[in-house]
Amino acid sequence: MSILIDASTRVLVQGLTGKEGRFHAQQMIESGTRVVAGVTPGRGGQQVLGVPVFDTVPEAVQATAANASLVFVPPAAAADACLEALEADLPLVVCITEGVPVHDMVSVRAESLRRGARLLGPNCPGLISPGKCKLGIMPAGIFSSGPVGVVSRSGTLTYQVVDELTRAGLGQTTCVGIGGDPVLGTGFLEILQLFEQDPETRAVALIGEIGGTAEEEAALWIRDSRLSVVAFIAGQTAPPGKRMGHAGAIVSGSGGTARAKVEAFRAAGVHVAETTTEMVQELQRLLERNA
Repeated sequence: MSILIDASTRVLVQGLTGKEGRFHAQQMIESGTRVVAGVTPGRGGQQVLGVPVFDTVPEAVQATAANASLVFVPPAAAADACLEALEADLPLVVCITEGVPVHDMVSVRAESLRRGARLLGPNCPGLISPGKCKLGIMPAGIFSSGPVGVVSRSGTLTYQVVDELTRAGLGQTTCVGIGGDPVLGTGFLEILQLFEQDPETRAVALIGEIGGTAEEEAALWIRDSRLSVVAFIAGQTAPPGKRMGHAGAIVSGSGGTARAKVEAFRAAGVHVAETTTEMVQELQRLLERNA
């Protein structure tokens, strides 16, 4: 099985007519994803990659029965694009856009919670269930189907870990990049809860980083869950007060430090790997032990 998406997911791409939207939509189609519509105001009636383009999300949903949206819209308009998708009652909205104002995302997240929808991102690589569906920019060629769930704040580290997992013969159920901004639509905790409900996810790779308290909150939940989790924390050598890559990857005062996150996971009985290779090796041991 998988979480959030599967082979029946019908995807609309907001910003399909743009360079990035077109490029990644093509990659998604080639990987087997059912991209059924694009949305760009003023471009309705066109076709891109054989996919019909509509002026609004409600028009696209009505015409194609799309049930998930992928947002490739510039930062100033990304929040409005997400809200339009949410207001069209789409259950899953994935915002790839980087640089979305934090204040904008506060209201978008609130609206997603009010509607009971799932918002992923912003500033995230999306998610993929290998062989079934991909929403985002993850390179499908390195993924394979199997028993490991992956959830990460870092896109590039996700690719590194997944490549090593695949090379080690450990496929993945679903890989989810939650993004690295301070305000996110979905965090570690929500994704872990979904993985726990998936009978085919037998172990989870959690890739965290400095900043915020999401990892500590996840550790508290893991302590009482059935999930077998291996964690990796990026940014352990980052100087305090300096942003490292992601807007949320900054240590302010005594909160969000790598040490606090590592200690929280270890207190919950979670192995914290020092390297991505060690992470894969520990996941292999867990799966063998629980076979």
